[in-house]
Amino acid sequence: MALHLVSCARAALQHTAAGAEGPDSAGPRPVGVGDQPGEAGTMDTAEVPAGSIVVGIDGSPWSDGALEWAIDQAALEHRTLTIVHAIAAFPESTRMADSSGLDLRRLFEDSRADAENVLDTAVSHALDREPQLDVHHVLSVSDPRTILLDLGEQAAMVVVGSRGRGPVASLLLGSVSVAVSKHASCPVVVRRLKGPTQPGNRIVVGVDGTEDSVAAIEFAYRMASFRQCSLSVLHCYWTASPVAPSPRGPDLAADRALVSESLAGMAEKFPEVEVTVDLVSGFADRHLIAASAGYDLVVVGHHRLTPLNDLVYRSVAPTVLEHADGAVAVVPSHTLSSEPPTGA
Repeated sequence: MALHLVSCARAALQHTAAGAEGPDSAGPRPVGVGDQPGEAGTMDTAEVPAGSIVVGIDGSPWSDGALEWAIDQAALEHRTLTIVHAIAAFPESTRMADSSGLDLRRLFEDSRADAENVLDTAVSHALDREPQLDVHHVLSVSDPRTILLDLGEQAAMVVVGSRGRGPVASLLLGSVSVAVSKHASCPVVVRRLKGPTQPGNRIVVGVDGTEDSVAAIEFAYRMASFRQCSLSVLHCYWTASPVAPSPRGPDLAADRALVSESLAGMAEKFPEVEVTVDLVSGFADRHLIAASAGYDLVVVGHHRLTPLNDLVYRSVAPTVLEHADGAVAVVPSHTLSSEPPTGA
């Protein structure tokens, strides 16, 4: 079982006057006892408020980008921001340590101190940017994928950073962003250090006309509403090349009906969102990757599979996540299925 540590809210105390007297200057308080917006709370993972926006950080430039995105979104939605950092556990004793004279406990304590400093810096930055934000933080001695998936069970979304992967790095397994986006039960936003080349307050969502994209559609509308962006709905179709192509092009009436059914009720729920619908021929992942250069956020649905079928079938979401520019939101369908994915 992973050991979860509670980090001290020193960053919040730095926002109080130097040398102040009274209970607030004595140290961190238990969560739920007088916590106010604009102060950092302490907790174990069982006490993370439901509906939080959870962001994983590690002090790298790409996790800094994830933190910025999460701060903005938490402020827009008036949600709690939970900042998470994970460190590896050191074994109490190993043959190598015994022979080399390494003090593993001291190394662990140094690692934990560095992690607490990363968290304190992140909390201070969040409160500097959004003083009224309710900020919590968690330090976990575990695999970062484990703690983020655990917290994602009750979170509104999980936000992580990614530096992107080239042809060689694409062969590596164990990426935190890929693993979390594949298995999380809540939406996962992966923020790339490299942003879109032509951002313009626009969001694009891939729609396949099935129930698997319903959650992604509503998430995309919500993000467009909160961030005051226009929304592009992209549906890809596939047709065999006819012997004698029609001069009027393919009959897309059925595809348009599928998309209209998927979008039913969204215009009434989010009347402020400007929407365009595009039907294009080809593979959804290729079109979404190409579109990502001009959009602030790419939203894709993800058909969560059982472990066996996860080894056999490859959905659109991991491919888009690997190659797209900017931020990608992977929104799971609400059920875990043994059926292969049918589209985006």
